[in-house]
Amino acid sequence: MSWSGGKDSAFALWKLMNDPRYEVVRLHTTFGEESRRVGMHGIHESLVEKQAESIGMMLDKIYYPASGDNKEYETAINSYLDTLKTEGIETIAYGDIYLEDLKAYREQQLSKRGFKAIFPLWKKDTAQTARDFIAAGFQTLICAADADLIEEKWVGSVFNLEFLKNLPYKIDPCGENGEFHTFCYDGPIFQHPIAVSKKQTISKSYHFKTDEGKEIEKKFWFAELG
Repeated sequence: MSWSGGKDSAFALWKLMNDPRYEVVRLHTTFGEESRRVGMHGIHESLVEKQAESIGMMLDKIYYPASGDNKEYETAINSYLDTLKTEGIETIAYGDIYLEDLKAYREQQLSKRGFKAIFPLWKKDTAQTARDFIAAGFQTLICAADADLIEEKWVGSVFNLEFLKNLPYKIDPCGENGEFHTFCYDGPIFQHPIAVSKKQTISKSYHFKTDEGKEIEKKFWFAELG
């Protein structure tokens, strides 16, 4: 299972654990080589280790360079896939819901190594999926958010019906377009809850180039969790 530590990967894992066609044997997470954090979630690897421990599964860690070089990332992933193949594992699951280009990229990269990708949440209605996730008993915090779309006050808060009710209509209820990210600390996949709280909210700016070559700046909120 490709594991980000957030609600979508947690919900996808829960569905697979309840599907007799599959046996999930381990998780893998990619971390920044220097930051030791999960991409745009900003979650430190020590907290992801706590999740894996509570789930009762082995956690494999893949590190990508601070440069963000995609070729180096793909080299690291391919090396990991080769290791999995020697253990008889040939299927990777993801929590993606409707980003077609990301799904196609994953399938293309995996097929080169003889692997198959599965997407337990694919094409599910995201408003209903968010409500089903909450109804199933999962507990998760908003750990990161696009500062242009989400108010700072929500960062570090619980992902619940109140949060969903206050979301502007243009924001996907599951944050599928990167509007926000979450850290799951309790629910039916965990043997015990992870004691976690927000220490502070920090802001960080990133610079991106559009397809037209225009450089833009984006600010994100991150909850420093401990």
